[in-house]
Amino acid sequence: MMVNCCGLLTVDKEPVPLKSVEVDVEVRDHVATVVSTLNYENKEDKPLEAVFVFPLPGDAAVCHFSAKIGQTQIVAEVKEKQEAREEYDDALSSGQQAFLLEESDQSPDVFSLSVGSLPPGESASIRLEYVTELAVQADDGLRFCLPAVLNPRYQPQGSGGASVQVTAVPASLVPYSLSFSARVSSPRPVCKVESNCSLDPLQYLNTEQTQATVKLAAGHKFDRDVELLIYYKDAHQPTAVVEAGQASAKPGTLMGDPVVMLSLYPEFPQAVMSSVASCGEFVFLLDRSGSMGCPMNNSSSDQTRIGSARDTLLLLLKSLPMGCYFNIYSFGSSYEHIFPKSVEYSQKTMEEALKKVEEMGADLGGTEILRSLEHIYSQPCILNHPRQLFVFTDGEVWNTKDIMNLVKKNSGSHRCFSFGIGEGASSALINGLAKEGGGHAQFITGTDRMQPKVMQSLRFALQPAVVDISVTWDLPKGVSATVLSPPITALFQGQRSLIYAQLTGQSSEAAEGCVTVKYSLAGHPSQNQLHFSLRPAEDSGLTVHRLAARTLIRSLEMEERGRRGQQDGGVKEKVVELSVQSGVSSSFTAFIAVNKGDGEAIQGPLVRRNVPTPSPMRMAYSMAAFSQPAACRQGALQDCSVRSRPCARQSSMNCSSGSRMLSCPSTVYDTCNFFRRISGYFKGGQSASPQTNDTPSPGHAGTEPRQPSRDHLLQLVSLQKASGSWVLDPALAAALGKTSKEVENLKPASVNQEVWATILALIWLHGFKMDAQEEWELLAIKAVSWLRAQNAPCVTECVEAGNALLGCNVQKDALGL
Repeated sequence: MMVNCCGLLTVDKEPVPLKSVEVDVEVRDHVATVVSTLNYENKEDKPLEAVFVFPLPGDAAVCHFSAKIGQTQIVAEVKEKQEAREEYDDALSSGQQAFLLEESDQSPDVFSLSVGSLPPGESASIRLEYVTELAVQADDGLRFCLPAVLNPRYQPQGSGGASVQVTAVPASLVPYSLSFSARVSSPRPVCKVESNCSLDPLQYLNTEQTQATVKLAAGHKFDRDVELLIYYKDAHQPTAVVEAGQASAKPGTLMGDPVVMLSLYPEFPQAVMSSVASCGEFVFLLDRSGSMGCPMNNSSSDQTRIGSARDTLLLLLKSLPMGCYFNIYSFGSSYEHIFPKSVEYSQKTMEEALKKVEEMGADLGGTEILRSLEHIYSQPCILNHPRQLFVFTDGEVWNTKDIMNLVKKNSGSHRCFSFGIGEGASSALINGLAKEGGGHAQFITGTDRMQPKVMQSLRFALQPAVVDISVTWDLPKGVSATVLSPPITALFQGQRSLIYAQLTGQSSEAAEGCVTVKYSLAGHPSQNQLHFSLRPAEDSGLTVHRLAARTLIRSLEMEERGRRGQQDGGVKEKVVELSVQSGVSSSFTAFIAVNKGDGEAIQGPLVRRNVPTPSPMRMAYSMAAFSQPAACRQGALQDCSVRSRPCARQSSMNCSSGSRMLSCPSTVYDTCNFFRRISGYFKGGQSASPQTNDTPSPGHAGTEPRQPSRDHLLQLVSLQKASGSWVLDPALAAALGKTSKEVENLKPASVNQEVWATILALIWLHGFKMDAQEEWELLAIKAVSWLRAQNAPCVTECVEAGNALLGCNVQKDALGL
C-alpha cells in the first residue's frame, strides 16, 4: 500500500515544537483524574501546524481540553466530529489559531492533537484532562498506566483506511521532557506505591497515611509506559459513591441528576471455590508476529516475549484437568492450529502439543488476529465443556473495534481471558477482549513474570461459571435508578464489578438505598448486598458523572457498530448528544478550540511537523495523525479563496473519501531491528525503507536471542505426565539436583516408583519454590489427586525419606496428603 508523505523530521533535525509534557494524577480510591499539560513552542521562522498522536487508556473519559497562548485562555467545546474538523480547517484557512483533539476511528485508545497556525516564536500550552478507573491486579494492587508508548499498529492489507509514514528516533533524542507526579487518597491507609520506573520516595501527607504523593525520579527515559501499582490496607471493600448533579444542568438529564458508582467484590462460598472443574474446552491463541521476538523488557539479553509465552503454555498444559478438551492456535499475517479441532486432554495429545509449542517462533509476519478468532468461533462448542479462550498478544493491532464486535457477538458461547505482553500493548484491545468476552485481562510489562498472572486467570477459568446474574434496587419512595452500565456478564472471586446508575426523584437526605446482586454458582443460588447513603459525597466534582457518561457512550457505540448496514436507529445522534452534554469525548465527536483573537491572518505558508511518540526498545515513533501531504495542506490553505471546502477536506486520504481519518500504518516495523536501520537517517543518510509487515528483516527472520537454559522449575514441570504423576528416571533425578542412584537408593521398598517420584517432586516444589507457588499450585493439586487415587501405602515414610534425600522439612499435611 502506498505511503503518503507528511512533514517529517528532516535530516538536519529541524526542531519539533513540543517542548515538554507535565502530568499530574489525582487518585481517589480506585479512580484517577489525570491532567496532562503539553507545552509547544514554534522556533521556526514560519507559521507551524504540529500533529501529536498519542495513546490514552482505552477506557479513559477525556473531559477537558483547553489551550493557553500568551495570556489568552481558550476552552475547547465538544462538537460532532465532522463539524469540528471543518471548523478547524476554516480557522486555519483564515489564519486563526486552532486546536483539534479527536479519537481514532479504529481504536479508542489512540488520540491525535492538531495544533494549528502557531506563529513564529509563539508558545502554546495545551491542557488535557481525563478520568479512568484503575484495574485490580492479581496481588490486589490497583494499576495506573500512563501510556508513553504507542506501538505501531498493524493494519491488514486491503482493510481500507489511509496509511501514514512512521519515523523513529532513539529515546535519548526525543526532543521533549516529561514530569510526572501523583497524589493518592483513600478512606484506607496507603501501604505502598510501586512502579516500573524510578520513583522518589513516597511522601505521606497525614498521620493516618490515607494521603500520599509520589513523583517520577529525574532522568526518566522514553522507553516504557509509566506504571503505578497502588496498595491499600484492607483493600477492595464494597463501596458506593453518590455524586450530586451539575447545578447548571437540567434535572432529569444524566448531568443534572445524582449518579451513583457501586464497586462490588463478590465473595463466593469456600466449598465451591476449592473445587476445580474437570470439564471445559481450553483454546489458547498465541501472537506470533515479528514483534513477539522482542525482549520482555529493554534488556537485549532478556527472554523474548515469544519465549516467555512458550514457557507459560508449558505450565498451562501441565495444569489442565484430565477429561477436558484443548487446542492451540497461533496467528500473524495468517493463522495455524495444532489440531484441526479441539481434542481430549491426554498424555498423547499433551506431548504432541508441547512438541509443536517448542517449535513456535515469532515468524508469522503481521498481527491479524481477526481471522483466527473468526475461525475459532466457527468451530462447534463441545457439550458440557464450556469454552475458555486465552489470548496472548503484544496488542499491536489497528482494527480494535472490529475485534470487539466479533467477541461481543460470540460472548454467549465462551469466556475470554486476555494478556497484554510488553510495553505499548493496546489497553483498548486487552481490556475490551476480556470485558466483551466475560473474562479477565492482565498486563505483563517490565520485569513482570507472565506465568503467575496467566495461572491466576486459569484458576478463574476453572471456577464454575457464574450464571443468572441480576441486580435489584431497593430505594426510598420517589427515587428510581436508571442503570447506565451494560449488564454484568461475569463475576470472579475478589474481582471488582462496577455499576453506574442515574438516580431520579427526591427523598430526605438521610435516606439509604440498597442494591442486591443475585447469581447462581455451581447450582447454588447466592447473593451479595450493599447498603449505601443517598447523601452526595463532598468535593467529588463530576468525576463519577463523566465515568458514567463514558460507560454509556461506549455501550451505545458498540450498539451502533452492531447495526452496520442496517437502518440507523438514531444511536449516533444519542452518542453525540450525550458527549456534548457531558463534555466527554466519543468516536463521533471531537474537541475544538479556535482563538478568534483580533482576526488578523497569520502570514506565510504553513509548515507541518509530526511530533515523535516514544516507543519500546529505546526508540520513538512519530505517527502522523492524518495521511495528508504537507503540500496538499499548504495548497488548501494558501489558495482557499479559489478551492471549495470539499477540496480542502481532501487533506485527509483521497478525493473520494470526503472524511479525514485518524489512521495508522499498514507499514509496520520490526521494533528489534528498526534502530539499526534508522540510525543512518540521523547520520545524514537516507530514510530507512519500511518493511511491509512486522516480520524481522533478513539476517534476523525467525531468529531470536539465544535463550538461557530452562530454569529448574520449568525443567521439573516439563517432566510431569498429563495424569499429574512423575516417572522415576535420570531426567527427574537431574531436575532434583541428585543422581539416579541417590534417588533410587532411598526409595521405601513397598512403594512403586511413580508414587515415590511424584512425592519427591511435590516435596521439591514446597521446599524450594514456594515463592513461585502461584505458578505450580494447580499442577500440584493434580499430582495430589493422582496420589490419592493410587491408595499408596507408606506415604508418611515416603515423605520422611524424601525430606532426608532433598534436605527439606516439608510436612505431609502441607503437601495436601
